Amino acid sequence: MYSMQGIVRKSVSNVTTQFEKLGYVANNLANMNTKGYKTVTFEQMLNEDGYLTGAIRTETRQGSIQVTSNPYDVAIDGTGYIPVVSPEGEVAYTRDGAFKQGKDGYLVTTDDWIVGEGIKIPANCYKFEIKPNGEVYSYDAANTKPKKLGTIPLVRFASQENLEQRGMNKLVATADSGDPMLVRNHNCFCQNNIENSNTNIYSSTSDMLRLNASLLASTRMMKVVDDMYNKAINIRE
Repeated sequence: MYSMQGIVRKSVSNVTTQFEKLGYVANNLANMNTKGYKTVTFEQMLNEDGYLTGAIRTETRQGSIQVTSNPYDVAIDGTGYIPVVSPEGEVAYTRDGAFKQGKDGYLVTTDDWIVGEGIKIPANCYKFEIKPNGEVYSYDAANTKPKKLGTIPLVRFASQENLEQRGMNKLVATADSGDPMLVRNHNCFCQNNIENSNTNIYSSTSDMLRLNASLLASTRMMKVVDDMYNKAINIRE
């Protein structure tokens, strides 16, 4: 048996959990056009005591690959992430391969994080090429031999769904995800392509509508219980 206070307390806790899940669904919808974005799910679980709890997971399913004809764009065809380093030295991982040439000539993300250990592209090169294995070459002219500039690394994790989302479409390793493992002898990179978000707009919209209806029902029930509680207090007085 639950007291009135217990029912109200449980209802408030469960509504708060539902609001948290709604926030993740809304964030997924807001990032449906973000390149390489991975959907974050909040899996609700009902405990034996009647309280809702949840576990946060990153949906690692690959998004569709789109041809862009931009030589700075790189898509990953398969599992894995590209390590990037902030100007302050922080390391994160991304599948957003919409890169550019930074002010010092280095290959960087849209917010100026260095790709890998640093790959400097000559300003006056005829063209540069990113091989499927991540090796980057530049050409001084149409018929000259290529010069190797470096390699874009690809890493994988033992439990990639436990990577933690950070700002600007980046993820960081956690104790549950394990440490990054460098992948060798692969053919996963696709230059002139970009990976789209893996957010499913239809299921996300359905989740949002369902959560909205559930929240309305929960808040109405809380109002009914609160009214009953107030009437019970008035009767005792």
